[in-house]
Amino acid sequence: MAPKGASRTRPDEKQVIPMPNGSAKSANEKPSDYSSHGVTDNDVFMLPSSDFQLLGLLTAVAAVVRLFRIYQPSSVVFDEVHFGGFASKYIKGKFFMDVHPPLAKLLLTLAGWMAGFDGEFDFKDIGKDYLEPGVPYVAMRLLPAIMGVMTVPMIFLTLKAAGCRTMTAALGAGMVIFENGLLTQSRLILLDSPLIVFTAFTALAWTCFTNQHEQGPSKAFDPSWWFWLGATGLGLGATVSVKWVGLFTIAWIGSLTIVQLWVLIGDTKTVTPRLWFKHFLARFFCLIVIPVTFYVALFGIHFLCLVNPGDGDGFMSSEFQATLNSKAMQDVPVDVIMGSRVSIRHHNTHGGYLHSHNHMYPTGSKQQQITLYPHKDENNAWLLENQTQPLGVDGEEIKGIKAWDEEESVPIVDGTILRLYHVITDRRLHSHDVRPPVSEADWQNEVSAYGYEGFEGDANDMFRVEIVKSMSDGALAKTQLRTIETKFKLVHIMTGCALFSHKVKLPDWGFDQQEVTCAKQGTLPNSIWYVEQNEHPMLGADAEKVNYKNPGFLGKFWELQKVMWTTNAGLVESHAWDSRPPSWPVLRRGINFWGKNHRQIYLIGNPIIWWSSTVGIAIYIVFKGLSVLRWQRGYKDYDNVNFKRFDYEIGTSVLGWAFHYFPFYLMQRQLFLHHYFPALYFAIITVCQVYDFATNRIGGTFGVRENPAIGRVGVVAFLAASIVAFRLYAPLAYGDPWTQTACQDVKLFDTWDFDCNAFHTDLQQYEIVQPSSNAQPTEAPAVAAPADNKQIQPPAENVTPQPRVDDASLRREEKVEYRDQDGNLLNEEQVSSLEGKVSFQTRYETRTRLVDAMGNEIEDGPAGAEGHAPPHPDVDREPETGVELSEDEREYPATASPEDDVGKEKAIERSDGGKPRPASEGSEATK
Repeated sequence: MAPKGASRTRPDEKQVIPMPNGSAKSANEKPSDYSSHGVTDNDVFMLPSSDFQLLGLLTAVAAVVRLFRIYQPSSVVFDEVHFGGFASKYIKGKFFMDVHPPLAKLLLTLAGWMAGFDGEFDFKDIGKDYLEPGVPYVAMRLLPAIMGVMTVPMIFLTLKAAGCRTMTAALGAGMVIFENGLLTQSRLILLDSPLIVFTAFTALAWTCFTNQHEQGPSKAFDPSWWFWLGATGLGLGATVSVKWVGLFTIAWIGSLTIVQLWVLIGDTKTVTPRLWFKHFLARFFCLIVIPVTFYVALFGIHFLCLVNPGDGDGFMSSEFQATLNSKAMQDVPVDVIMGSRVSIRHHNTHGGYLHSHNHMYPTGSKQQQITLYPHKDENNAWLLENQTQPLGVDGEEIKGIKAWDEEESVPIVDGTILRLYHVITDRRLHSHDVRPPVSEADWQNEVSAYGYEGFEGDANDMFRVEIVKSMSDGALAKTQLRTIETKFKLVHIMTGCALFSHKVKLPDWGFDQQEVTCAKQGTLPNSIWYVEQNEHPMLGADAEKVNYKNPGFLGKFWELQKVMWTTNAGLVESHAWDSRPPSWPVLRRGINFWGKNHRQIYLIGNPIIWWSSTVGIAIYIVFKGLSVLRWQRGYKDYDNVNFKRFDYEIGTSVLGWAFHYFPFYLMQRQLFLHHYFPALYFAIITVCQVYDFATNRIGGTFGVRENPAIGRVGVVAFLAASIVAFRLYAPLAYGDPWTQTACQDVKLFDTWDFDCNAFHTDLQQYEIVQPSSNAQPTEAPAVAAPADNKQIQPPAENVTPQPRVDDASLRREEKVEYRDQDGNLLNEEQVSSLEGKVSFQTRYETRTRLVDAMGNEIEDGPAGAEGHAPPHPDVDREPETGVELSEDEREYPATASPEDDVGKEKAIERSDGGKPRPASEGSEATK
């Protein structure tokens, strides 16, 4: 072990490393075992006290930089909408679906809960005030801020463990401290700061373990060897439990582990097969078992917290939903017979139940609406009738919907022709050759409810049951209709289309509920239904019962992973602030987080630090290319210990950068600048290592190694330039006052699209008190009914209430424009001439206009003065409960084919579509 206070030596010095047999070897002596040439013991626990004092000072500086004015802005910023909202749902126990694992969200919730947050604040809108409702947002922001501070000692110790000198480690710490992008992300209720700190911890633990491993058999299986290997596994588990970007960290560690095991195989002198398997099993346990156990355990806590139905349960299967409080149901009769009162659920979209209410389509047939509604409600009740009424003892037809109540049970088998009678409104499920109001496609017909009480119906009310045997559970369920177990299609007799639903929402007149049509070529999954509730007077208490199978913890865990993967991969639509991987290393554009009161928060990196880290990567790539060429030409460069250590040590960091950067090229989903932060961390380590080799390990004619003061001056000069750049862009990170002139002076590229016009022209203008924009309109109090005119209202859960009167001051307008590939507007004649010759792609935009009472458009205030950044799409919320969107975002025009419908469906699935409402906002249906 190295003497205390001597964590590293220069390559030309002779450090003596003790051997197990009592002998010694020089660090520069070529080893005969698997230990690496030129490696010294860089134990971070044995650093001199001066290093720890410097580390403490750097950490204190980081705390000041990260915590400075953390209370501003005092309103919701960018993705705080989502991650703060998730904290609220955790506290209330309401299930939600997010594409990210739960660790960071649980930590944010814990911070808020310990500070007294009760979950009542919903974080719904960017710019929503924190102060008036008393949200402990500062405490919640402190958690990512502290994690941002902790990243500084992580990189310092990582560089020391890699063999760099103290000034180089201080350089790396300073680069992290004064990197504006890392600062911005760590001051808000976001996930990136936890992700970076756990990635940094993993890199530190692995670097320390690698140093132990490279010292050869003398260190193998020592307590410190086990400690750092186990810490690496814990770091991997924590990293992947924040975001799946941690999978890239796992890939990095995994590839280096394979290299280590390969080297061990080559050491036939000291590594026996039995010892090799011991190395393998140790790594398998620490680097696979520990991370997997940690990750799975986090979801166990996640499920324990979210026990109530919420806005994410619509993503999950019925079996999953049945495990939530109030979602479980009593056992129900399994045999579905003529006259059964049933609720019919859609299989594929989890959109809910076949539903109708006493409101008509505004176009098409103008008959009663048929929708998919995600909550239990009496408007989901349907009575299954035969195509003819039963005969009485006198041979006459028994009239009425109760005709089957006293008849002998008649099972419904494959091929049975049915009519579905809506119990509440006395109309039957109906379809005809009329285009649906929203999906006006030729291959889709409208589905409506038609008739009245006592009406015998017509042929368009008849549907044939077609059991899908491959999806039905059990032999009997493949031949006759059974509750839950049988999956079936309802095929319209007259037109041959199948009852169909997809993730397309109806507009306000349909209460944001999901569209139901009759599709002639619909995809099979969207045409599948099953019976969930089943009642019949002839099915008594002794009837065979059925219920959803409990999936258990592992079943719920695996289902949630699949939903997270599918949803994450589906985030492919464009976003106002997205960017692509080629632009990240050169810092081409940032992200607008927040704008209010002539201030702005815009995520942008420190250009000095950002570009220098990219240069460090480029230096290694050039070096590697030249070294391979020289090796091929027969040069013996790798006999030089410094050359070999440069290649391996910096190559390890560049490999980490590559694993955290290049996979994004394969992704079609939305990407943003902050996705580059883990790669940026490795790039900073790389440039520091390059600098350390250049100034400390490699001799030269300039005498840099022999004159350490030159290296120190370089560090000071670089950090001084970084601090100057940091200060120039700090107002965009802190949301501080700024002037238009100062903003324009540092706006180097047009692609840096922060709005300088949003700021005042003079700092003194910020001293003027800005009028509050957080006042909310007060609702008029309800007028009590006269005491002598009391009315008995039915229970809210038993009806779909009546519609509300919309606020006349808010309205939505829909406008369809056709443009060519260059963006030129096309008129109707040009569109008609192109039909059938070209394909049209649909793009949806939401624009807000301010108009006066006469309908005249009012110019908005200065750009950014009250601007809100668009919501970030990394979090995909259940469409049925997302924020309400405009009709442009919710309605979709006709599609030309079922294939187009699939794409449209995916787009809706990814959107935050309007929340399905009962037919009135007055009272919500039973959930």
